[in-house]
Amino acid sequence: MAVSGYLAIAENMPSGSAYRPGDVITMFNGKRVEVFNTDAEGRMVLGDAIARACADGTDYVFEASTLTGGQVISLGKRISGLMGSAEATGLVQAAGDAVGEPAWPMPLPDDVRKGMESEIADICQTNANLDRAGHMLQGGVFLREFVEPGVEWAHIDIAGPGYHSGEATGYWTKGGTGVPIRTLLQLVETLSGQGENL
Repeated sequence: MAVSGYLAIAENMPSGSAYRPGDVITMFNGKRVEVFNTDAEGRMVLGDAIARACADGTDYVFEASTLTGGQVISLGKRISGLMGSAEATGLVQAAGDAVGEPAWPMPLPDDVRKGMESEIADICQTNANLDRAGHMLQGGVFLREFVEPGVEWAHIDIAGPGYHSGEATGYWTKGGTGVPIRTLLQLVETLSGQGENL
């Protein structure tokens, strides 16, 4: 089994060459994105990384980020949001349960995607009406645009569980928790006997 890792990071700093609201950005896979929110740079970089991983050839893409504050509003600070294909999200949920990193599957409704239609690009980066309803789902719907057909994909939104500010609980102390590293290692172990590429 081959396992490849991609580090999708961005410096969120203003400059004269930074993108602006209303810009249209061409992504790695050729899709064009209309920018509404310059603070949503994470999904832009992650979309490119997903597209690159798919282009390099893979059976599964498992990725994680502190994508949205909507994850904390929906699921609190200890349960990750989970979005993607049914097979991949099922694998992540089972792996997370096995290692004490719970995640909950969220839907990717058609009406959320409809609200991200653009008149000048393939998709808007956020809801076209600047509506924060279903904010975490908007992030998942956006990322799904960069997954090639036939690739099983799961996004793990760790905005809450990635950092713990309360008293020690389980194996968490105050500070960064390492979520979802245990889950990802469990996924590798689970799939290692199946000859899959990650």
